[in-house]
Amino acid sequence: MQALSTIYQIVAMLTNVLVMLIIIQFIIGLLFAFNVVNQRNEFLGAFYMSINRLLEPVLGPIRRVMPNTGAIDFSPLVLIILLNIVLIVLGNVIYS
Repeated sequence: MQALSTIYQIVAMLTNVLVMLIIIQFIIGLLFAFNVVNQRNEFLGAFYMSINRLLEPVLGPIRRVMPNTGAIDFSPLVLIILLNIVLIVLGNVIYS
């Protein structure tokens, strides 16, 4: 039981890191979209591109399944919801 609890805590921590990366990606995208920060800013541009490269393998399949909504990308929201569902189910399986 101790091992399952440890696995759950590791999965929860990785999920939290992934959610934080999604939020950071969203905020930097907003800063670029509203010209608060210039897109030619080397540090922020490189940071944004690296986060995109990390998240694209996870967000890409969700984008392919979802209908095209134009300028608004709902795939990060869907990913956050799916991750929370997995955590809830995994927690109920382990602690019941």
